[in-house]
Formats: sequence, structure tokens, C-alpha cells
Amino acid sequence: MMLNKDITKAGIVVCTECIYDERIPSIAFDIDGVCNYCHQVSNLIKSYGTGREKGENEFKRIVNEIQKNGAGKKYDCVIGVSGGTDSSYLLHLARTEWNLKPLAVHYDDTWNTSTATMNMKKVLDATDIDLYTHITDNKEACDIYRAFFFAGVAELCGAPDLAYNYLLRKVAAAHGVSYIIEGHSFVAEGITPLGRNYFDGKYVKSIHKKFGKIPMRTYPLMTFMRFLKSSLIDRPKIIRPYWYIKYSKSEAQNLLTEKYDWQNYNGHHLENRMSSFYHSIYNPTKFNVDLRNNTLSARVRTGELSRETAWEIYNTTPVKEEGIVKYFKKRLALSDEEYTEVMAAAPKSWVEYPTYKKRFELLRPLFYLLAKANLVPMSFYLKYCFPVGK
Repeated sequence: MMLNKDITKAGIVVCTECIYDERIPSIAFDIDGVCNYCHQVSNLIKSYGTGREKGENEFKRIVNEIQKNGAGKKYDCVIGVSGGTDSSYLLHLARTEWNLKPLAVHYDDTWNTSTATMNMKKVLDATDIDLYTHITDNKEACDIYRAFFFAGVAELCGAPDLAYNYLLRKVAAAHGVSYIIEGHSFVAEGITPLGRNYFDGKYVKSIHKKFGKIPMRTYPLMTFMRFLKSSLIDRPKIIRPYWYIKYSKSEAQNLLTEKYDWQNYNGHHLENRMSSFYHSIYNPTKFNVDLRNNTLSARVRTGELSRETAWEIYNTTPVKEEGIVKYFKKRLALSDEEYTEVMAAAPKSWVEYPTYKKRFELLRPLFYLLAKANLVPMSFYLKYCFPVGK
């Protein structure tokens, strides 16, 4: 299948089954022009039985296991929530269809939008689910963001993502809960390319040590030993229902809107203002990277969009929140000169800073076993435990 003439004129090799192109890190094409990421998605669907009888039956077994394990407990699982589509819909399913007793967990870096906050409240109130929120001191959170900005790396939002993952593990352990339910869907969201957006606890600590000014006291840092302790001793199982069951983001949004008066953001990761800046300004401007191709390619694979339409959308300017650059500079106490200088400077890569990456690769057999047992996400094993480009 060929794309339209404009795409052909650009002289860019594009996957014949999605819109990933030759500029994507670690990409490779087979004899039919299909990229390795499409093959990875196909293999995951086959392995998990995603959206098929195999996957549905396996997830029913998991739900029964969670219910049995949680008998007599106040909570039988924890669910990370942000106010976005995936986690909001998980709360709905957990309460109305799976008969689970979740504790919702939210990591607040003080950059949430009011829409996200209201979305969480609406769904939580209607489903009568308790919420645990960890708030990192706003000056500390901004200092971490500022450090990553001055480091010049692409992982501007890496620190809160890592904190969120560690927080889920901490809360589960504190409440004696054996299951963490996450709202990730490789079918609906796609696969983030290898070598892009890497982050771990050593990476966060090393960048903050070099560029930060305020001690990290309220930020929940997941060090290597904390990660291992959680995975090997506390042993909460990481369950991603959308890897098993059929899931449509658009159908989920329609249900949430109708049932809970949930509000759509009309953009990618716009529930958080830092994420909004990252996806619409920072990444496209400084790194010439537009991560919308992850979701757009996913929608092509599921037949929701044609390749032509997806490519056309991908080549439009991302939705920008009005005043987001001004807000970013004000929160991080950046002068116009500092902002311009950093944005114009040559991009840096995570490989230029200390990380746990080699350690993860060395322990690949261990993490494979942990991934198969749902003690670490399979996506962690696939992305973090192999050398980039291999």
C-alpha cells in the first residue's frame, strides 16, 4: 500500500502497516516493508490473546485470583489514576464489571490541570472508590523539571513517571495489596521506540545532582535496590487489563462522558500542563520528535484510521495550550534568555548521563522471569533489558 504523492515526494521510507518511518530509533523493515514495531505488537497480541477469547479468559482468571486474594481485605488492588481516559475507564470497569475493591493512587507533581482534577473526582465519587494522593512539594517538583530542562535531554517528564510507578508499589506494600492495575494499552497507545525516552532512578538522581538546587525530600525516588525489593520481596503483580481485553479509547471516552460527565482534553496527554508543554512544544521544537505517531500508528493498526489520514494528522502542528510557554517559564523561574538558549542548544541524550541500563541488560534473564510472572511490566523487559539498536 502506497501513501499519497506528498509523502512519496518526501523520500521517506514509511512502514507499510503503520506510519513509523525510517527516522524512528532502532527501526527495521522486513521484505514487505513492515516495521519491527508492528511485528512486536502482533507478537504481543498473539502472546496475550489481546481482545480475543484467549485474553478474555485469562483476564477472567486474573480477576478471580484478585478477588480470592483480597477476600476479607478493605482493598484487593491499587489503580493509578490521572484523570485521563485509560485510568478513568479502569476505575469504571473495576467497580461496575469486575467487582473489585480498588484503592485509587494519584501522584501529584502540582502541574495537574483543573480538568484532570475534576475528572478524577467525578469518577471516584460516582464509583465510591477511595483515593490516596502523594503530593511532591511544588518547589521541589519544579526544581527537578528545571534540572532536566537544563540537562537538555528528551526525558523532561521522566521523573514524575518513575515516581508514579514507585508510588504504586509503595502504597500496595503499605496496604498489603498484591495487585497493581495499570491502564496501559499497547494496542491503543502503540509501542514507544527503543532508545527513546529512557529513565530510571540513577538517571533522575544524576541529572538532579548536576543541575538541581533543592534536595529531593518529598519526591519518591525509585532506586535500583527499591525496585528489586519491591519486585522480589513485596512481589505485587503488575496487571494491565488492556493487554488482555478488547479496548477502544474512543468508546471509553464516550462512556465516561455520558455516565460521569467526564471531560475530554482533545489532545495527547493534556491532563498535565508539563506533559502538554512536553508533547506540543519541547519535544517537537528541540528534538524534532512528535510522539503522536505512537497513537496514530496504533489507530492505523486497529483500522480506526487509514495510513493516509494518520500521516496527514501527523504532519499537522500539535495542539498547543494557550499560554503554556509563558506558564512553563514562570513556574521554573526561567528568563526569556535562559529559555531561548536551552531550546536552541544541541539536544543531549540519556546515554550521556549515568543510568542503570547496563545493569538491567546484565540481569535480563531475571527480568524475563519477573515479567512472565507479572512482577515487572513486560514493556520494561522489552525496552530496558536489551542494548539499544539490537
